[in-house]
Amino acid sequence: MELFTKMLRKQISAINKIADVCSSEKSHTVQRAMQDKIGEFMAHEYIDEVQYKPVECDKIQAEYVVPENITNNGVILYLHGGGYVSGDLQYAKGFGTILAVQNSMKVCCLAYRLAPENPFPSALDDAVRAYGKLIEDGFKPSEIVLCGESSGGGLVFALVLKLKELNIELPSGIIAISPWSDLTMSGTSYETNKNIDPSMTKKRLECYAKCYTNDVNSPLVSPAKADFTGFPPSLIFVGGDEVMLSDSVDLHKKLCDAGCSSKLHIAPDMWHIYLLYGTKQAKEDIKMIPQFIGEIFNGR
Repeated sequence: MELFTKMLRKQISAINKIADVCSSEKSHTVQRAMQDKIGEFMAHEYIDEVQYKPVECDKIQAEYVVPENITNNGVILYLHGGGYVSGDLQYAKGFGTILAVQNSMKVCCLAYRLAPENPFPSALDDAVRAYGKLIEDGFKPSEIVLCGESSGGGLVFALVLKLKELNIELPSGIIAISPWSDLTMSGTSYETNKNIDPSMTKKRLECYAKCYTNDVNSPLVSPAKADFTGFPPSLIFVGGDEVMLSDSVDLHKKLCDAGCSSKLHIAPDMWHIYLLYGTKQAKEDIKMIPQFIGEIFNGR
């Protein structure tokens, strides 16, 4: 492991030890402010290579990230993480900017409503509206790719499930980064990795889940419990040291069992949403995203 990654891991671990206080309104405010800064940091390197354009829809808060050189006429709908309790448009545009530049295509960043003020199904309803807005703006479902990290990674699968229920044509593909897809947290890694994960704890996730919903067993909340028949191709990234590793492993297995195309990449020694941290491993693994998008678009 490179020196930068080792130092970053120690810093993340130190923050993680004091981050398990999430029940108060004050703690939500602090967490949201911290994520804003993270978003600004992620976007900083590419800020001169994109433009931001508001999505004209009074029911959702979203912006397009438009790179200078568009070579792909599709669009990525990006749903951010934050345990459903934090993350706004500024944070979403951080990784959304990276996605836009590295894939030379538009990215629609959605700031869905947050819990506990707006519990389930608010976030999912906003995601459905955003998907509909993309279609209104002229994108065909075959030109839309969903991408989400952490809670947003679970939300993209819930979105596809809801679209199936509504008999709306599905997107061409799904990219999930450390998806939180089982809010019952019943996977084995919640125990086996609890002492090695530097970035997340079951205690904090339990708090997030209580803020979001009273029904963690619903497939629209825990899509790992859903029927994936007919789902589009998926690309799933996860860190090998995550307490949430089981979510991705079980999700991938269920997708394959349902006859869906799914690729699972487990990064050894990496932590939750490692792909967003700019490490050597992350910079190498993120190259899999344009390759995946190229494959699904060429095959449509």
